[in-house]
Amino acid sequence: MVDDLVTTKKSGGLTMIDKINSHNANVFVGKLGDILYKMVDKPLGMAINWGRLWSLWPVHIETACCSVEFGAASGPRYDVERFGIIEAFGSLRQCDLVVVQGTITRKMAPRLRLVYDQMPEPKYVIAMGACAITGGLYFDSYNVLPGIDGILPVDVYVPGCPPRPETLIQGCILLQEKIKRMKPR
Repeated sequence: MVDDLVTTKKSGGLTMIDKINSHNANVFVGKLGDILYKMVDKPLGMAINWGRLWSLWPVHIETACCSVEFGAASGPRYDVERFGIIEAFGSLRQCDLVVVQGTITRKMAPRLRLVYDQMPEPKYVIAMGACAITGGLYFDSYNVLPGIDGILPVDVYVPGCPPRPETLIQGCILLQEKIKRMKPR
């Protein structure tokens, strides 16, 4: 029986636990849970985040000239794959990064949201270029969204018209730093 167990561990003249009862046992189990969390969950979470930040699979929503700059960043001169952006295309259910490049119209917005909703968690969004961030040159058009942050939660904004490949790579590095700080789900 738990109530009958008695310990007499003394450290410096102080008794740690005189009698183990149901209350003390619960405290011990609670402490054990904290210890296991620190020993297992935290390093495991760091390993999961490490895997996520070095294997981002983007899906591109290309509607303007920013797509040419993403192509340049993916080429041999800048080689965005060395930063963990994998340019292999599968289905939306395999991608975890949406890169919106260009102007989004009101008619396209529900489709863009559908693309985002089909992706598995965790998912990230990069708004690339002035058109995706503010509407760009077409900001005052009746059918252009003034940025995609009204329909998608944007993680990183990459400004420019079009942004240079170096700026895009810096945006990818910022996203990786954000992923590194995230608590794994």
